[in-house]
Amino acid sequence: MATHRRPRHRSLGGNTARTAATLALAGAATATAFEGVGHAEPQLTPAQVRTRVDTLYREAESATEKYDGAKEKADAARRRLNTLQDETARRQDRLNTARDALGTYAAAQYRDRSISPTWQLALSGDPDRYLDGAALAERVGDQQAGAVSRVRTQLREIEQLRGAARVELKSLRARQAELKRQKKTVTTKLREAQRLLHRLTPRERKKVTGTAPAHAGRATTAAHPAGAHTPHNGTPGTGVVKAPGAPAVASGSRAAAAVAYAYRKLGSPYVWGATGPHAFDCSGLVQAAYRSAGISLPRTTYAQINAGRRVSRSQLRPGDLVFFYSGVSHVGLYIGGGKMIHAPNPSAPVRIAPISQMPFAGATRVA
Repeated sequence: MATHRRPRHRSLGGNTARTAATLALAGAATATAFEGVGHAEPQLTPAQVRTRVDTLYREAESATEKYDGAKEKADAARRRLNTLQDETARRQDRLNTARDALGTYAAAQYRDRSISPTWQLALSGDPDRYLDGAALAERVGDQQAGAVSRVRTQLREIEQLRGAARVELKSLRARQAELKRQKKTVTTKLREAQRLLHRLTPRERKKVTGTAPAHAGRATTAAHPAGAHTPHNGTPGTGVVKAPGAPAVASGSRAAAAVAYAYRKLGSPYVWGATGPHAFDCSGLVQAAYRSAGISLPRTTYAQINAGRRVSRSQLRPGDLVFFYSGVSHVGLYIGGGKMIHAPNPSAPVRIAPISQMPFAGATRVA
């Protein structure tokens, strides 16, 4: 009769344990490999990098214009708030003076009323003089009543000023929050663009970003319209800005002065939010150019396009503002011959470029 025994459990030792451990490690390695593949960034070609970088720069520029607009409104709100606070302080000083006068009068009145008017008249050594004084006191009482009324009015006005200041403070804080959001958007886009560019070789990067700053001088010399009068002292010249296939004369002496200023800024770096004199963003360059000619322009592209008279592309003359993209997020200064001077992006300095390189959105003549 055979003996029935329970089967023995074999421990994971020896070859079996080593096999299980190997399988587990292999599985973990495979999972890690798949995870790495799933999160690995695809290798982009220079053309793909250029497309992506252009998109990032365009999105950053749009956010920059919003930042500039929010900053302009924040600055205005801060000025209004300061004005309200100053006026409130002045009125508070006047109110304090009026209150002090009322306090002095009230104290004197309290002392005078310690003896009734009848006894004051009876005890007075000069009744006529007393009666004259009593009439004066009555008139003074009427004046003090008017002073009390004025104090009440001042209190209401001060409270209104404080209410307006609270509204401006709330507006300022909202603008500052918007500034913070747009700044974060801009810096994120620019950081991503730089990261992509740094993955390229120097030759590839130059091809993607276009003319390097080192060549700005040669580009300026070659592209500068023959016969253009751009005096070094910044004063308007003859108003002549010649370029092949374009009107020889700018729309006015101020337009010619703005163009001359832009020529002098060729090679200046692009810095978002900058308005010169050594660095610019696109709308900052246009604003600075016309500021040098005595014309004040709004800060942002979407305000600048409405700052003058709209002109068609076929009517462009040197000095006109040319705008691009559906959101009107980029602007340049037309110089004739189908070309403009503009501040492109952080990878390129202020330079001359054809207006055909970007989607045309419109043009405005401001001088």
